[in-house]
Amino acid sequence: MAIRVTVWNEFRHEKKSEKIAQIYPNGMHETIAGSLRKDSALEVRTATLDEPEHGLTEEVVKNTDVFVWWGHMAHNDVDDKIVDRVHDRILEGAGIVVLHSGHFSKIFKKLMGTTCNLKWREHPEEREILWVTRPGHPVVEGIEDHFILPHEEMYGEFFDIPEPDCTFLISTFTGGECFRSGCEWRRGAGTVIYFRPGHESFPTYHDPNVQRVILNAVKYVAPKVTAAPSFGHRKMGWIDGKTE
Repeated sequence: MAIRVTVWNEFRHEKKSEKIAQIYPNGMHETIAGSLRKDSALEVRTATLDEPEHGLTEEVVKNTDVFVWWGHMAHNDVDDKIVDRVHDRILEGAGIVVLHSGHFSKIFKKLMGTTCNLKWREHPEEREILWVTRPGHPVVEGIEDHFILPHEEMYGEFFDIPEPDCTFLISTFTGGECFRSGCEWRRGAGTVIYFRPGHESFPTYHDPNVQRVILNAVKYVAPKVTAAPSFGHRKMGWIDGKTE
């Protein structure tokens, strides 16, 4: 059965900036989705902020195994009801891959329970080197011990997140800063991945290494169970069919 993926994006920067539109003429979501669609194991749809219910209707959310989330300039425009809907689906067992400035999205902050704040700098000469810190982790399968993005926005520590269950990538930058750029957590029955690169002004989502990490992450966080866990009162004798 195919992994059902919903790539969500604000799709605001691409409409407001000619420079960004040239890099992502159909939106960052379509660039990300296009790379994922090359894998026949995935069934990929997109959703954007200005669609009804942000493209995340009850039917879409129910039938999504993995969310890929990019946001930046309009986090507060996302309806809390939709955030709760996605959050509940993750606790039931869906996965989510949060990208770049999605660290400040409502859904990521709700999942983390912290401010998710950090240091940042945008500079035209900024270079990012991403280093694999957990060789063998499925999300970095096929990645060398490091790869380089010649132009990216800097994010620096301290990154106000709960201690990750696993940190599989860290970044270093031209200014000397470092950052936990690939992190994993369990929330309920679901899995959360944060992957740092992806500033809208640079062609990061065209990079083969970035595309590979996102593909690996989507497959890794896909649900491992077929039904949501059950809770509540349990009668005596349930194990051998007896009832009170």
